[in-house]
This record gives sequence, structure tokens and C-alpha cells, in this order.
Amino acid sequence: MSWLRKKRVLLLLFVGFVIVLFFNSSWMGKWLYPIHYQEPIRNFAIMYEVDPLLVAAIIRVESNYKPSRESKKGALGMMQVMPDTADWVMEKAKLPRISMERVNHEPEPNIQIGTWYLKTLLDRFDGNIFAAVAAYNAGPTVVARWIDNDVWDGRIETAKKIPYGETKHYVQRVVYYYNKYKEHYSDF
Repeated sequence: MSWLRKKRVLLLLFVGFVIVLFFNSSWMGKWLYPIHYQEPIRNFAIMYEVDPLLVAAIIRVESNYKPSRESKKGALGMMQVMPDTADWVMEKAKLPRISMERVNHEPEPNIQIGTWYLKTLLDRFDGNIFAAVAAYNAGPTVVARWIDNDVWDGRIETAKKIPYGETKHYVQRVVYYYNKYKEHYSDF
């Protein structure tokens, strides 16, 4: 092998090694999959005994961490909480009453309301993350009906059976980000 050819092979090996290091590094994963508002997510997740990475995954899919989001259906803020749900959570959780304007524009109360609501869904579906995530999108009554009528069994492996296309894709996206966050944020 000529010296020039050996240099090329070594250069390719070096570049390949650098690329592998680059894509397997923790900072690269955190750069590709950032979690904003880590402190309130962590605090409310601890308070309500919910995995903070699941909360972060829902926020990522719902709003990509952008406060002041309002959906066409009227869902508010980073966790896209419906106003009726926010009112219900404030009453049931005995949280101070705040305006829907604050729910929409202020990350902390929005994260608190959304996390408390997620906890109620996890409790309702006996800790089944996939059913709770589906219920966060489609509503708990609808998801309970799917499970009771054997339309969907609440497993991610059978998510293709979820009858609402939006909810099926929502569950798949949340689970995707949840797994990415678990991969890159083991210390969260």
C-alpha cells in the first residue's frame, strides 16, 4: 500500500472515530433534544410523583417549550391545557385560582396544572404511561372506552390500533421523545 493511500485510510478512520464520538456524546444528545424549564418540570414532577422526562416529552410534543401557545381548539400554554381542564385541576388540586391568561403565558402554573392532570391520568390508567398519554390527547373517557371495548389494549406495540390518527401519532411522538430523554438525561 502506498504512503498516500495509508494516509487516506487513516484520515477516514480518524474522521469516522470523531463522528462516532460526536454523535454518542452526552452533550450532543442534549443539544439535539434540549429540555427547557428544567427546574419547574423537575419540581412539579417530584411534587406529583411523575417522571419529569415524561412531562418534558409531553411539553416537547405539545408546544416545543414555547409559552403562550393557543391551539385551534383553545388549549393553552406549553402543556396545551384546555381551560375547562385547568379550572377542574385548580379546584381538585386546591391550587390558587389564576386567570386563563396566566395559564397560557406563564410556564410555571401551566406546568403545574399539566403535571397534576397527567398524574390523575396515570392513576386512572393504573400507571400505564401509554394510555395516560393517549388520554392526555383524546380524553380519559374516550381512551377508557377503547380499552374496555378491546379497540386498543393500551400498549405501545399496538398503538396502530388507536382509532384517532392524531392521538396515535401523538402517543408515538411522546414515546419517541420520552425514550430520547431517558437516553440523554439519566441525571435529570
